[in-house]
Amino acid sequence: MSGSQQLRYASLHDVELATLSATGERRAFGELVRRHGSAVRGLLRRMGAASAEADDTAQDAFLAAFESITEFRGEGTFAAWVKRIAARQYLKRLQRERRLASLALEAEEGAQTAHHPDAAGRIDLDEAMKCLGAAERLCVTMCYGAGLSHAEAADALNLPLGTVKSHVKRGLEKLRTRLAPEGAELEGRRGNG
Repeated sequence: MSGSQQLRYASLHDVELATLSATGERRAFGELVRRHGSAVRGLLRRMGAASAEADDTAQDAFLAAFESITEFRGEGTFAAWVKRIAARQYLKRLQRERRLASLALEAEEGAQTAHHPDAAGRIDLDEAMKCLGAAERLCVTMCYGAGLSHAEAADALNLPLGTVKSHVKRGLEKLRTRLAPEGAELEGRRGNG
C-alpha cells in the first residue's frame, strides 16, 4: 500500500472504514484491525485467555467481523461491536473445549493463594482477575471490558439476567477487596472487630 493510501485510511473514521470494508475494500478493514486489535486481545486476556489463545480468538473475531461487516450500522462504536464478537467467540471456544469446570477450579485455587499488590503499590488487574470465579470473570469482563449491558451479557452467556447481575456484583466486590491498599483493608477489619 502506498504511503498516501495508508494516510487516507488512517484519517478516516471507523464508520467510513466499515462502509468501505462492506464493499470489499480489505485495506480499509486492515486499518480497523490495526486500530482495535490490541484492545480486543487485551479484553480476551482479561476474560482468561492465554496470550496465544487471545491472539487466535481475536483473529477469529476479526474474520467473523469482516464476514458480517454489513451488520455494523455505526449505532455504537466499532470497537464495542468487535469486542462483543470476540467475547462470543471466546465463550464458544470455552464451551467447545469444555473448560468452564476447570477454569472455576483454577480460580478457586487462585483465590486461596492470591497475594496483595506489592509494596510499590502497583496494581495488576490481570492478576486480580484471577481471584474471580470463571462465571464472575466472564460477566465482569463482558460488562466492563466489552461494554455489554447486563442484558446483553445474559443473552450472550445464555444465563438469567439476575444471575449475571449477581456475578458482576460479587466479582466487583472481590476486585475492590483484592485491589484495596493494605492499610484500607486493615482499617476495615478494625472497624468491624
